[in-house]
Amino acid sequence: MQAFAAKNVQAHAGPARQCAVPGRTGARCSRRATQPARLTQPIYASADKVAPLKAQAVDDIPVYTAVSTQSVADAQIRLDKPRVVVLGSGWASACFMKALPKDIKQKYEVVMVSPRNYFLYTPLLPAVAVGTMEERSIVEPVRNLVLGKGDYYEAVCKAIDPARKELVACFPKDAGFDEACFKIAYDILIIGVGSVNNTFGVQGVQEYCQFFKSIEDANALRRRISECFERAALPYTPEDERKKLLSFVICGGGPTGVEVAAEIHDFVYNDLKAHYPELLKDVRIRVIELMDYVLSTYDRKIGEFTNKQFERAGIELVLNTRVASVRDGYVAVMPKSGEQYEIPFGSCVWATGIAMNPLIKELQQLFLEQTHFRSALTDEYLRVKGSDGSIWAFGDACTIDQPRALQRADDLFEQADTNKDGLVGLRELQALLKQASKEFSHLEEHARFLEAKNKRFGGLVQRALAGSNGNGNSSSLMQTVEDTDELTKEQFRALLEKIDSGLRALPATAQVAKQQGEYLAEVLRHGSFDEESGVLRPSRKQAPFKYNHKGSLAYVGGDKAVMDIPKLGPIFGTEAGILWRGYETFAQISLRNQVLVLDNWVRTKLFGRDISSV
Repeated sequence: MQAFAAKNVQAHAGPARQCAVPGRTGARCSRRATQPARLTQPIYASADKVAPLKAQAVDDIPVYTAVSTQSVADAQIRLDKPRVVVLGSGWASACFMKALPKDIKQKYEVVMVSPRNYFLYTPLLPAVAVGTMEERSIVEPVRNLVLGKGDYYEAVCKAIDPARKELVACFPKDAGFDEACFKIAYDILIIGVGSVNNTFGVQGVQEYCQFFKSIEDANALRRRISECFERAALPYTPEDERKKLLSFVICGGGPTGVEVAAEIHDFVYNDLKAHYPELLKDVRIRVIELMDYVLSTYDRKIGEFTNKQFERAGIELVLNTRVASVRDGYVAVMPKSGEQYEIPFGSCVWATGIAMNPLIKELQQLFLEQTHFRSALTDEYLRVKGSDGSIWAFGDACTIDQPRALQRADDLFEQADTNKDGLVGLRELQALLKQASKEFSHLEEHARFLEAKNKRFGGLVQRALAGSNGNGNSSSLMQTVEDTDELTKEQFRALLEKIDSGLRALPATAQVAKQQGEYLAEVLRHGSFDEESGVLRPSRKQAPFKYNHKGSLAYVGGDKAVMDIPKLGPIFGTEAGILWRGYETFAQISLRNQVLVLDNWVRTKLFGRDISSV
């Protein structure tokens, strides 16, 4: 066995090989002849021999070839076609695989590598947490997506070597087996590993809060809610403890936080009410939000409607407040104006913000061009900057490096100043942002914010008016703007500088990831692989990626929803709730999921939710 392993290691590091196909000549074989032989089968190592993830660590992770079931010749034959390795199985990766044509195998060898062997439809995750939806209804096995198009390995990428076009991946540690690692070579690497939860450095979040990003998180919240009610229902439970157990706190007033609060409220007052009537008086659901209304990235009318809807339902909104720290059973909050105080909780859900995936952080160390604080910088075709076109990225793992509007500040100011008075009013600014977004796409989102009088954008304007350098206190982030406000050229430049440096070009949403996945599938389908340079080149007719915002929506409880649709404006109420359910049903990734989700809606309406903890 050792001799066999040594022989394979020698083959891996040995001299140039011959063409895999007898009689084959040309660029493909000449390019391959300069590279070491590469195996396609998993190459295993024991868990205790795996080094921690670090930049350029491919050779630091021991791998073995003794259990390879294919000969080197067979492996070479499979490598006659360019190999595309896709990391991740989230929105972008799943939509990419679904959009690939059925005959993609004739052109490429596609391999998906992900520690999660299913795709998760995240918008309905809050519904899973309370039993409105069964978890199996919103997941699709990855192998269904890759069937007939490529292969799938359940593994997590540990290291990437762009120079040799190799990566090391290992079987997940938490799967119950010893970790198994293997090397896999690629011609085209597509990174869709997503993002991770962002605690913003708040002490105690990691230890005492429940995150809400995965099926495991939703199931944990469901068990926690059940345990809180069962513990509170025990005889002789002290009143203080009972009130604490039945206090549910959601940190973050974005779509996820709002939907979690709405689903918990529906669950309590539609299903648990009959079983725990004596406990209802002690139930409190609170949403902590930094802004003065929830859903702050939507049209302001939607945020105001949601505020009123929650107030009528009894959901408490703790607005203009940030989380200072969290300890066991208590979250300390700091209002914009006031003193810090604590809120007791039985369950605290952390649903605010995302951070860079560790793999992206390590990748950034390999390329000087990578300077973004949260994701990999790509060009307009989604090619990772610094990789010479061999690495691509999509979804939360990437940010398109847009041209900076500040570089054309003077021209844009002259364009906006239609009356030539040396000042730009807010109406002029809004018109400019819409027009300039054709060249600087990241300005489109801010045009919508300004139109909706969004206070987050208002804070940028107010700091520009005040000549702030952007280092003010948190209250400067929450200002409104009036139609009478005007900007000088210097203030206009300060505003553009803040917009350019502080915000992503595109929102980190499933909608963006889906469109990027489908776009990259088109690039792969119509592009060509350059044998000499070893990179994928988009076709001449292929346009750069352009995000088409189709709207935003969220469930706010009581069979009501809110929708922010371009050109139509805000829609909210029961009618929006019907549209929301219809959209979430037919937006599923497969017909099987569509049928299951529809069945779950009907089942919940007829029989209610399952109140057990399983």
